[in-house]
Amino acid sequence: MEQKTMNNPELEEKAGVVDLLERSGSVILPVGISLYALLYLGIQQVYGIFNVSPEQAGIDQATMFGRLVGTLILLVIGGTLLIGVAVAGFWLLDKATFGRLARFAQAVRQRPWAAAAVGALWCGATYWGFLGYLGLGDGTTLTAIVITAVSIGVLSFLVPFRLLRSRPVGRAGMKIVAAAFTGIGLGFALMGQMESDALAVAEKGEPASLLLSMVGFQDQWVVATDRESGEPLRDGEELLLLGEREGAYALYDCANQETFRRSIDATVLQQIVLEPDRPEGYSCHAKQKRKS
Repeated sequence: MEQKTMNNPELEEKAGVVDLLERSGSVILPVGISLYALLYLGIQQVYGIFNVSPEQAGIDQATMFGRLVGTLILLVIGGTLLIGVAVAGFWLLDKATFGRLARFAQAVRQRPWAAAAVGALWCGATYWGFLGYLGLGDGTTLTAIVITAVSIGVLSFLVPFRLLRSRPVGRAGMKIVAAAFTGIGLGFALMGQMESDALAVAEKGEPASLLLSMVGFQDQWVVATDRESGEPLRDGEELLLLGEREGAYALYDCANQETFRRSIDATVLQQIVLEPDRPEGYSCHAKQKRKS
């Protein structure tokens, strides 16, 4: 039976495809799940800056799921380009060194302590995304980053990874752990950037960043008026339309740093602008001062 399988190219091709899916899935799934979970928390934090939840802005779970899956697809597209460039660079360096680089990489994989050290350093480096999210990475030097990564990796991951390298199932587990921590580190880094960009929108009225647009944040500004009297609300200031739910708009007044809800039936939206162009140094507070 084994001889028939070995001599059957079609079966060998199918086995190769299954093996490829298993190997790639053990990396892609942990990264994707970790990223999705942290981007979900990031969306909650972004709307929390405006003192509402995504649900209060009319974003249900199905909508959020669709937006985050779209974000993951965009990250996959960008990540594929970077990985392709890295693979091409490795191949060129390997050719330039007459195969020494590939032999060195293979030697590292075959030595348990060396492979465990590489994995430990990688997982230690991913912690920098979490530390940066906590604000502990501001103003630090590259030397401090390297020392922190090495310390975390050696203390927390080196010995467990060495023990995992002793068996095939352990090596697969090490790969999953490293992939999961990669997604976690990247996710925390994106969370921190999302919050920083949302603060710029909330405090100054700056345009939403590309990252906020990728996760589906609606950078739409309007001038609201009272339907009955025709008088503009908030002295005619531009308001950020966060969304609508249960017959009411969720609006954010940047000049007064205030979020409020108002009935759709009693409100008319005018001068609706999506992703407005702002001059350099724009601030909604400065605009209000000029009016007063």
